[in-house]
Amino acid sequence: MSVSKGNIQPVVIATIATIVAIVLASSFVIINPGQAGVLSVLGKAQNGALLEGIHLKPPFVSYVDVYDITVQKFEVPAESSTKDLQDLKARFAINFRLVPEKIVDIRRKQGSLSNIVSKIIAPQTQESFKVAAARRTVEQAITQRTLLKADFDEALALRLDKYGIDVLDTSVVDLAFSPEFSKAVEEKQIAEQRAQRAVYVAQEAEQSAQAEINRAKGRAEAQRLIAETLKAQGGTLVLQKEAIEAWREGGSQMPRVLVTGDGSGGGVPFLFNLAAETE
Repeated sequence: MSVSKGNIQPVVIATIATIVAIVLASSFVIINPGQAGVLSVLGKAQNGALLEGIHLKPPFVSYVDVYDITVQKFEVPAESSTKDLQDLKARFAINFRLVPEKIVDIRRKQGSLSNIVSKIIAPQTQESFKVAAARRTVEQAITQRTLLKADFDEALALRLDKYGIDVLDTSVVDLAFSPEFSKAVEEKQIAEQRAQRAVYVAQEAEQSAQAEINRAKGRAEAQRLIAETLKAQGGTLVLQKEAIEAWREGGSQMPRVLVTGDGSGGGVPFLFNLAAETE
């Protein structure tokens, strides 16, 4: 059974078209926004990053590694000793991006993004935190947390810049201290509260004593005025008036009494309870 040329021609054309399509498909690459590519030919990275758009490449013998150059965020733990040799632990959230112009160098030296995080960002975060923590005591790390972060940011940015990593922002997710220091802080707070309470009690006692002094001064002044009044003309009348008021304050009841005096009208009346004497 023979195959006619008319039947072979469509098959050949289809085969050639398929080969051409495969060659064309492997001859260009599309880089999307927020990405950068590194072209490798026969396993060797070529200079010049591929930015967004369509790029030609040798078919079959080349491939392109695509990197995300948008903002990335990773949380990285760190541990260090402070100036006063206290253990200090922290966890940082780091926002960074890969510099597109250095993406080829990153591909040659670091490889994948996971390698960048584990081999570059994590250890450099640790070293940067050591630099920042060693400049202050553990108490200063608490009270000067903003300055601690500023020193950390500066050290980390300088260290990562040479790797083609641009640090955009960092934040302290957690800052923890040793159990011994936490206990010492708690004891110090209790001691301060007790001291404040002692000061308050002392002030209260001082105010109470001053009030007693003022009351004593008032009584002394009142007695002085009474004495001067008694010495003056009419002092006897004052005593009589006070005796009558005292009797009224006792209940304003009419007692069965004998009122005696010297008969001159200038003495103090003497109230003698007859009922008590006759019983």
